[in-house]
Amino acid sequence: MSKNASGPFLSDEELVHRYRNSHDTAYIGELYVRYTHLVYGVCLKYFHNDADAQDAVMQIFEKLIVELKKHHVETFRPWLHTVVKNHCMMHFRKEAAASKKEAQLLNNVKGDVENAESDHQESEQEKELMAQHLSSGLTVLKAEQRQCVELFYLQGRSYQQIAEETGYSLNEVKSYIQNGKRNLKIYIMDKSNGKA
Repeated sequence: MSKNASGPFLSDEELVHRYRNSHDTAYIGELYVRYTHLVYGVCLKYFHNDADAQDAVMQIFEKLIVELKKHHVETFRPWLHTVVKNHCMMHFRKEAAASKKEAQLLNNVKGDVENAESDHQESEQEKELMAQHLSSGLTVLKAEQRQCVELFYLQGRSYQQIAEETGYSLNEVKSYIQNGKRNLKIYIMDKSNGKA
């Protein structure tokens, strides 16, 4: 920002206008100084966690560097509030989608475990242990099995997409998923039965 730009004395909209014309991030820096506390406050309401809120603030201002080049913003403050709200909501949507996919994999593996122990009734505590064992179980699978299981169950890829993405043949992909799922089942059953 040049010395005669007088950043602190410019309106928000003038800072945005000058940034769009020059791409000088010093103008974004001035907006950061003005609004970081407000953005942090909104993020904190969503995240209820200081560290997550601070991370979100940095991500949002990094996003502004790109977004303000693309959008013609007439009134900055309400536009910024919308960006912040959308960022927070998107974070929770992604988190919910990941949790849902993990739950689907857990249910899939758990169904096999329940078939093996047909009349075993699970308590809530056992279900929680099962979920924990799933996460640790994924880490002990062979790399190829873990990669294919995560892509298939957690990211919703098809056999064909996984083959294209990894370079494995279709038969290898199917085998890695089948064996990975079986190994997960054995791991979870061992853990549930108190084995190391």
